[in-house]
Amino acid sequence: MPESLPFTISEYSQGAFKDRDILAIREVPLTIRLNGREVVTLLCTGKHPEFLAVGFLKSDALLTRADQIVSVKIDDQGERILAEVQVSHDPWDGLTMERTITSGCGKGTNFGRNVATISQRRLTSDLKVRPDQILALVAELRERSTLYRATRGCHNSTLCTPDTMLIFREDIGRHNAIDMIVGQCLLEGIDTRDKMIVSTGRVASEILLKVARIGVPVLASVAVATAFSASLARTVGLTLVGNVTTDSFWVYHDTGRIQGLGS
Repeated sequence: MPESLPFTISEYSQGAFKDRDILAIREVPLTIRLNGREVVTLLCTGKHPEFLAVGFLKSDALLTRADQIVSVKIDDQGERILAEVQVSHDPWDGLTMERTITSGCGKGTNFGRNVATISQRRLTSDLKVRPDQILALVAELRERSTLYRATRGCHNSTLCTPDTMLIFREDIGRHNAIDMIVGQCLLEGIDTRDKMIVSTGRVASEILLKVARIGVPVLASVAVATAFSASLARTVGLTLVGNVTTDSFWVYHDTGRIQGLGS
């Protein structure tokens, strides 16, 4: 299925209406079922549904390791996608399933428990990054964002080293873009403890929790962070950078990973 669909709209400009052909980003529901039980329906572009489904379940702590996954089956029906995930353990053992509507209108299932468990962790990576590398990665992220330029309707995220982009993902939701990276790293055995994530989306607490859960020590975004996410970054020792422009950025928390800061 295409990532975007053509539409003819009426555009008001300079005091008059005229027809204009545009591309509107695709939005399709992806329903995730885990061991036969429906967990959530995400609205997404439909790209990489296996990574998105596994990444969401990993981010929500319903699975923790790749060897727990028995199978992932995707049924793309065009107007709806079904992801059937089978795991070898009981993912709900001892859990009370809550429902949290996130700041990005996503639905989390175990937000309170995730905050409590991740707050007990401490990221100890020795990763170092220079300010010019942060600026260069954000510039490359913008350059790669062809779907955004075509539709103005998506967010973009990338897993990278300070020098190289490794995985680039885009979706209508910033949560989805992060979860696709989480899922791909889990399924392909990619070590994330010495990597960065660079994103276009606002860094609310649920985004920071997803990044911290897979051990990524540095998160940078072109958007700002919430006070809660900045507080969580300090609690877990995650280097958090926001409001990245062409020549500046804000550092909410460092832990010595940004070269030149404090020296």
